[in-house]
Parts: sequence; structure tokens; C-alpha cells
Amino acid sequence: MTGSATQGIKTVLHPVSDLAKAKAVYAALLGVQPTTDAPYYVGFEAAGQHIGLVPTGGPQDAASPVAYWHVPDIAAKLAEVTAAGATVKEAAHDVGGGRLVATFTDADGNVLGLVQDQ
Repeated sequence: MTGSATQGIKTVLHPVSDLAKAKAVYAALLGVQPTTDAPYYVGFEAAGQHIGLVPTGGPQDAASPVAYWHVPDIAAKLAEVTAAGATVKEAAHDVGGGRLVATFTDADGNVLGLVQDQ
């Protein structure tokens, strides 16, 4: 094995067309209430995972769920995946609290995400 390992998929963001309706469904599915509840994002913490609801795909304009792998060094992992043929879609940037996120596409256009917590 080469490169750095991930810490696994711990975050999945789902684009939704109706945030209120989606929030009710995901609360019922997960059995918990949201830990973040804003007009631009609703997030749940359940079983060690973060499930986020993003209205109209959010700033990333996501059309399908995006799984985010947590990594210790986002810059190194982006370099590794691009060297292997991936294309950066959204460069690493801080989304608050020192959390860095980035997205990239694989050879088939699937969008994958990375998260680094500081």
C-alpha cells in the first residue's frame, strides 16, 4: 500500500429539494434530531457518522449523495488521488472551526469528498 490511509467514511451529504420534508424523514430514519438546523444545512450525528442535508445541492451543486472520507492530511490525499487520475472539483477550503473539505471526481465522474479536522 502506498500513500496515506483514510480514517473511513464518516460524513455523507445528501442534496434535497425540500429541507423540511427531508429533515423529518432523516430524523425518523436515524432516530435523532438534527445537531445543526439552518436554512442552508441540516446535520445529524448518528452511530459515529455525520449525515448532512443540503438544499438544492448547496454551493457544490451536488446532484447525488457525496461520501466524505476523513483524512489526516487533505493536501497529501488530494495530491495522491490526482496523481492516480482524479480531478479536483472543489479545492480544499475551511468550512468553519478549522474543518477542511474538498471534492474530486474519479474517472467515471463520481464525486468523492475529503474531510480534515484540525
